[in-house]
Formats: sequence, C-alpha cells, structure tokens
Amino acid sequence: MPEKRSSSSSSSASASRQRPWLWASLMAAVASLVSACKSPPQPPQTPTGAAPGQAAIAPQVSGANTPRAYRQDAAQHLYTHNTQRIYAGKLPPLLYAIGVLEVDIDRNGRVVRLNWMRAPKHAPEVIAEIERTVRSAAPYPAPARMGKVTYTDTWLWDKSGSFQLDTLTEGQR
Repeated sequence: MPEKRSSSSSSSASASRQRPWLWASLMAAVASLVSACKSPPQPPQTPTGAAPGQAAIAPQVSGANTPRAYRQDAAQHLYTHNTQRIYAGKLPPLLYAIGVLEVDIDRNGRVVRLNWMRAPKHAPEVIAEIERTVRSAAPYPAPARMGKVTYTDTWLWDKSGSFQLDTLTEGQR
C-alpha cells in the first residue's frame, strides 16, 4: 500500500525545490557586494623620462607591404597623437586649406624628409603647423617589411584649426 505524505512533508519538499534559486540569488547578491568593495583602478604610471601629463607610447611596427598600406597606419598614428584636433564629422563644403605632403620615414619610424607636392601657399601658418604636427608625432610605426617608406597624404584643414587626412576622412557636407 502506497504511503501518503503528510502536508508538512510536501511543503518541505516544495521548499527544497525553491532553495536552489534562493541560494543562487543570495550568491549573486554577495558577489556584487564584494566586487563593489574593490579599490578604484590606479592611474597609469608615466615613465621617468616622460613629462607629467604625457603618456609614453610604445614603439609600434607596421606590417604594411606597400606605401599605400603604410599610409593607413601613419594616418591612424597621427590621429592617435592629435585626438583633440581631428575635425569630427563631415567637413564643411569650403575648406581653409588643402595640402598634399610626401613624408619619408626611416626603418625606425623617424621622419627623414618632408616634401610638399601641393602646399597651401595662401596659408603659410598651416604649412608650418602641419610640418610641426608630422614631426612631433614621431616615431611612427616602423615599416618593418619595407625597411623605409615614402608615403603621401592629403591634409584637409578647416578654418578652426581642426583637420582630417584624406586617408581617414569622413567626407564633406
């Protein structure tokens, strides 16, 4: 003859079925409390040779096989070093200056020579600023597969002093 369970034993069986959910909820709550108690992340340390407020950037290597492919790496490198000066969005229909600059990079990523193929002669201050910007971003990613490289990019300069490079431009309105 089958045994009948009392109501008290059925309620304890149903409670034990609910307990895994309860334990899982309790463990999740404890885990979130423990993770909230961690100390905040420490700011990155600047090397002793770097100026305060200026992060040191590790030398990079480019895997580009052609000057055109290297141009992409160099443009990204320039954008990384000039984030506050990059024109956000599409450029206006009329730009203050457009210049085409040829840059020679040695095997270590140093700028060897700058050659204007089309200089914005009406804006000599833009010529000087572009040259300063290119030189101050050195060292560039080392052109490991080519040894040295000469690449060309077009600078699109807004009257605000912000710019985009043709390689990474978002276009014009």
